[in-house]
Amino acid sequence: MAKIISSFFISLDGVVESPDQWHFPYWNDEMGAVVEAGMRSAGAMLMGRKLYDEWSAYWTSAESDKEIAATFNALPKYVVTSTLEKADWENTTVVDGDVAAKLRELKEQIDGDIQMSGSATTVRWLLANGLLDELNLLVHPIAVGHGQRLFEDTPTHALKLVKSETFETGVLNLTYVPAEGV
Repeated sequence: MAKIISSFFISLDGVVESPDQWHFPYWNDEMGAVVEAGMRSAGAMLMGRKLYDEWSAYWTSAESDKEIAATFNALPKYVVTSTLEKADWENTTVVDGDVAAKLRELKEQIDGDIQMSGSATTVRWLLANGLLDELNLLVHPIAVGHGQRLFEDTPTHALKLVKSETFETGVLNLTYVPAEGV
């Protein structure tokens, strides 16, 4: 059974928006290995509408990072949305209607993990519906001060830390799973 795994670049103050504006000074081989391992385990990608719009515009015509673009373009992609009727990015399926039931079916059908990067709104929805299996946070030692935070106006969700490591740059690589009975 596939797991739905979400990964974020996140600041100390919880900001996940526009990591391209603050995260690159912390990029190193350690972080690259973590990101690459996530990509290798992916049997599919899951995203919300906003991330789909951004990534489909970029990765379908990316001149740099052609290897990453080829991987993203080839993977099956699923977009959780109630506003997009048809997805033009190759290998993309719109997931609407009874999204929770459809995602449970996908978890049974997909070989490998269902990876998510970004899509904070979708992650909050997945947690609320008991569908997120793992949350990976690369916590950067910076307070951004503005932007969308991973958890804004959400109910309480207990999580259990199952893995942690500190990179040379001070970035924390943290892996959480939903906590049972807390």
